[in-house]
Amino acid sequence: MNLPIAPPLAPMLAKPVKSLPPQDGTLFYEPKWDGFRCIVFRDGDEVYLGSRNERPFTRYFPELVEAVRAELPDRVVVDGEIVVRGGQILDFEALQQRIHPAASRVKLLAEETPASFVAFDLLALGEESLMEAPFATRRARLEEIFGSAGHAAGHAVRLTPVTTSEERAAEWFDTFEGAGLDGIVVKPGGLPYQPDKRVMTKVKHERTADAVVAGYRWHKSGPVVGSLLLGLYDSEGALHHVGVAASFPMKRRAELVEELAPYVSQDGHPWSAESLPGAISKWSATKDLSFVPLRSELVVEVAYDHMEGRRFRHTAQFRRWRPDRTPRSCTYEQLERPLSYDLDDILAG
Repeated sequence: MNLPIAPPLAPMLAKPVKSLPPQDGTLFYEPKWDGFRCIVFRDGDEVYLGSRNERPFTRYFPELVEAVRAELPDRVVVDGEIVVRGGQILDFEALQQRIHPAASRVKLLAEETPASFVAFDLLALGEESLMEAPFATRRARLEEIFGSAGHAAGHAVRLTPVTTSEERAAEWFDTFEGAGLDGIVVKPGGLPYQPDKRVMTKVKHERTADAVVAGYRWHKSGPVVGSLLLGLYDSEGALHHVGVAASFPMKRRAELVEELAPYVSQDGHPWSAESLPGAISKWSATKDLSFVPLRSELVVEVAYDHMEGRRFRHTAQFRRWRPDRTPRSCTYEQLERPLSYDLDDILAG
């Protein structure tokens, strides 16, 4: 490739904050897309889809390679997000399935669950690098590529909406979650592009739920607790694995081994390592996902951002033990469900 910026390139990142930063006359607010971060490099027929860890996505998304050739300028570098739609919402689980080692499977999934690319930053165009240009300039140049329709020559490569209104951003934060988006990203208008630096901010949803602690996994560094396995009961009384809680200090991890020892289950546990979601990991095939089963007697309150199907989308955060709650009261019914929202309405700007 002969571009002003060469791959691989680590994307610019955002640091989490608790509330939406107030408008100071310089800020741009964007919806936070829930997909795979990707920097697209195109030099004529050559296309490279760079991931956040700087390894290429190119072979996994052949339909996006063709879309980039058809819909973006001949020589361009664009930052954005790869997403998969499930009707009018984002489907992150289907997106995860797209990372597969078999070429035949990649081809089939490209047809069955085609991906889209949502662009939100322009890093180079033709011979010109825009890395040092302020974000406000980069956004204006990006809009020139996409035009008023919010998409380029086709519909697989789209432009994310943006607003300078704090009130509009707050409305997006509440409503766009119903389409599978998970918050707001805030960018100062004067910000140059700074790879691998957390210089933007992001606000994500946070809710709490009471869950059953049904097991734990060992930490990679030794015989201390790595993560607690969480469960919720459905309406039929079945206990479903919904995610994990982690991020404990090392001293606390060691204490938990002793505290949880009286609850270790010898038989009759409803789960097995093979039955849990994530038992086969495409990203870390050698990772040990076995666990220590516990009797379903302990309840914990955790914070989470949102659900992906029947599971927590990201790692939940431990808040406190709940000895006042019975395990059977930990059901899906307690979870807050966002109102539905149409992805096409978001992409229409």
